[in-house]
Amino acid sequence: MIRLVNEPGFQRWMEQIHFVGGCAAPVYLSGRTTTRDAATGEVLGCYDTSNEPGGRLAVRCRNRRESRCAPCSRLHSGDTFHLVRAGLLGGKGTSSRVADHPRLFVTLTPPSFGAVHRACSGTDRCHPRRNGGRCEHGRSLCCGQAHSADAPAVGQPLCRDCYDYSAHCLWNAHTGELWNRTTITIRRHLATAAGITQSELNDHLRVSFAKVAEYQRRGAIHFHAVIRLDGPNGPNGSPPGWATVELLEDVVRTAAGAVAVHTSYVPGLGEHVFRWGVQLDVHPVRSFGDDSPVTDQAVAAYVAKYVSKSVGDCGGTDRRVTSLDDIALLPVAAHLRTLMATCWRLGHLPGLDHLRLRAWAHTFGCRGHVLTKSRRYSTTYGALRAARAEHFGLLPVDDGTTVTEGGWRYVGSGHTLAEAEIAAGVAADLAELAEIRRDLVRHGGPPYD
Repeated sequence: MIRLVNEPGFQRWMEQIHFVGGCAAPVYLSGRTTTRDAATGEVLGCYDTSNEPGGRLAVRCRNRRESRCAPCSRLHSGDTFHLVRAGLLGGKGTSSRVADHPRLFVTLTPPSFGAVHRACSGTDRCHPRRNGGRCEHGRSLCCGQAHSADAPAVGQPLCRDCYDYSAHCLWNAHTGELWNRTTITIRRHLATAAGITQSELNDHLRVSFAKVAEYQRRGAIHFHAVIRLDGPNGPNGSPPGWATVELLEDVVRTAAGAVAVHTSYVPGLGEHVFRWGVQLDVHPVRSFGDDSPVTDQAVAAYVAKYVSKSVGDCGGTDRRVTSLDDIALLPVAAHLRTLMATCWRLGHLPGLDHLRLRAWAHTFGCRGHVLTKSRRYSTTYGALRAARAEHFGLLPVDDGTTVTEGGWRYVGSGHTLAEAEIAAGVAADLAELAEIRRDLVRHGGPPYD
């Protein structure tokens, strides 16, 4: 650290780290950008990293996971909040008329793969004696303890030999397909309720959604989703009068109970039929200040909170594994280690190659983006980043009179131990300043006093 702070380019490096928000794992690039007059070819401006410390420029890693980079995950959560909120209240290019459209906040859960310890509250107990005796392996299916939400036992099977680890891993791998079929079934049931064909539904309304995936403590994926009905032209139009929030709620419930994914037969494993679990929460989204816990602001904040979480929040690891030896050495619970080993074992079976279970063993078979949305729900992450870059003057003005040429290459990433300590201090200072600004806004003061 003494050597670092005494280097000639330390102050400029500090400026870069401030600019990237104290990113925990910045990406370093080298190159140059030249702006020329489109008519004459005259050079109007030039930026070259040869004058930067080490001949490189730091940019954000943009990792959404809080466990990997807290500053970038905070920024990503903020973008998610505005993306989801725009689909509920309008703004960011989305019509404000969506606030009057039928809107639901839905939680879809996985089925049971075996009895697990659960968190309790009040006088409740994990698995009271009246719920069962012993399993076929001689283990007790009772637990009279009252586990707190963060207790290590929560999510662990009462009997690991009874637990269906293969079905658990395959469930995680098929949740994306199950969700796709659910949205198709919702549209089909809406058309049936209106007395029209499914091909005619788009002439009356559109179904828009945004969903986020979350890991339960047992390592199973479940979804939180915002579902909205729009007019035939999307958010700018209102749905027909018969498309009420009550109808949408009935349709979502029936569709969730009817949809299923059938896996192909695999020798030694058989076939599986995956459906949503019996726990289904469906709540209309109310306007802010309506004395309801499920408001547009609360839903946007709820989704934004979960988008920064990862498999590490349920006790796993967010880094890929390359062998069974890697899995055996991980400092995780035996239940999660068995899930990873099961993915690794299933990954080589014929008929399961397309699931890439070995590549996603660290996520227990789940792959894909943590947040997905329909095309017309609201804005995009790219549009939000572009607007932020334009706000800070980072985008060149494209008025047709200039041409910008650039060439960049990757030269490294991450921090040394000393750099990591300083970057963490920068990130903490910036987070504290952001909280102070929010407090000022809440109390009616200027946001940048």
